[in-house]
Amino acid sequence: MKIRAIVTGASGMVGEGVLHECLNDNDVEQVLVIGRRPCGTTHPKMVEVIHNNFFELSAVEDKLIGYNACFFCLGVSSVGMKEPEYTQLTYDLTLKFASTVVKSNPDMVFCYVSGASTDSTEKGRMMWARVKGRTENDLSKLPFKKAYMFRPGFMHPTPGLKNTLKYYKYILWMYPLLKIVFPGKVSTLKALGLAMINAVRKGYSKSILEVDDIKILAGTD
Repeated sequence: MKIRAIVTGASGMVGEGVLHECLNDNDVEQVLVIGRRPCGTTHPKMVEVIHNNFFELSAVEDKLIGYNACFFCLGVSSVGMKEPEYTQLTYDLTLKFASTVVKSNPDMVFCYVSGASTDSTEKGRMMWARVKGRTENDLSKLPFKKAYMFRPGFMHPTPGLKNTLKYYKYILWMYPLLKIVFPGKVSTLKALGLAMINAVRKGYSKSILEVDDIKILAGTD
């Protein structure tokens, strides 16, 4: 099938990596990047829309029509945040965007980048995990063709991209060791991008994908 995808968060490391895989996949024929600032990438099959307020989408709603996939990679760190603020920027923002795109794209497959150790019960001790769990749960209730929740752990960044977090250069030497000691906790950013594309292309048996599922769906180790 030909994939027409919306990508959010492309000015960050994860979104840029997912966008990179989309632009290099022959089955992805069109990509709409929507973000609050330019992502720094150009490509013949990519259109970029800059929009500052993801809580108010009426001005760009007509540009979100005609897509069968959404790769939602937008997210913030919970460090230093209280639960109400983190909830607004994680749960409220994500559900607002998802509720908007599903109205015009009922055949859409929605892929959400969550995180390892997300709490589906919404009752655990870790604030961020509860909020992510609530976000996953309520995304699953929206009338998408299918919604997948991706829970990556530590990801090796894709070489050559611009938005790799700066501190990664100090810790990447550990990646080969982590693959041996904690194989179910680490993967590559490339694997995440491929898995998201394949979730649209051929589906998967689970709606919540942990690291091992991501690698299976991506066809990588």
